[in-house]
Amino acid sequence: MEKKKGKNPPPVPMEDIKYVLLDLDGTLLDKYFDDYFWEHLVPEKYAEKFGVTFGRAKEELLAKYKSHEGTLNWTDLDFWSEELGLDIPALKEQIRHLIEVHPHVEDFLGHIRGLGKKVYLVTNAHYRAIEIKFRKTGIGKYFDHVVASCSMGAPKESPEFWKKTEALLHFEKDKSLFIDDTEDILETAKAYGIKYVLLKEKPASKEIRKKKVTGRFPSIRDFRDLMR
Repeated sequence: MEKKKGKNPPPVPMEDIKYVLLDLDGTLLDKYFDDYFWEHLVPEKYAEKFGVTFGRAKEELLAKYKSHEGTLNWTDLDFWSEELGLDIPALKEQIRHLIEVHPHVEDFLGHIRGLGKKVYLVTNAHYRAIEIKFRKTGIGKYFDHVVASCSMGAPKESPEFWKKTEALLHFEKDKSLFIDDTEDILETAKAYGIKYVLLKEKPASKEIRKKKVTGRFPSIRDFRDLMR
């Protein structure tokens, strides 16, 4: 039977790749945890604290989030704790049971480690969020190095992040694969010179807000696509 177009995995020559750079939220981990946290739990607690309706709280918070999108504040838990008057790390701990790894991620991580690839986590996630998620999932053991934007002084949307990350990790751009669930970040990485970039489709198992995808980049839905 002929396969439907668009269902074949993208042609990424894993034999030519020495360095695999991976995003965390939405790429390796189910983004439902973060979406639920920021769009339901935080507005709920904010509404309770300040005596407003859930709808009013969510409207106010979404506007606040939007104003900091693409900056270091966007994922800075300490910033949001101060900004909102809530203990954001403690709230994350309350629903840590919702943190889940995408299907076949651990198989893929073990596979590429077995092939001798260098495996790096490159994330905008705050170090306190990374700690919570590593503790829940146990995937921290697969990485040779973890690079968080807060330690680089710039988010992944900025070329400065990639310049500092290359200086730290000494990866070769023409032998590197970067996988992320955000097209703007892939655009920056590609413009910086990373040869192979892939979009992770369906970052959240349950979509609270549908993410627009333009199709600018080759994509994968399942990490088994890279384990042929």
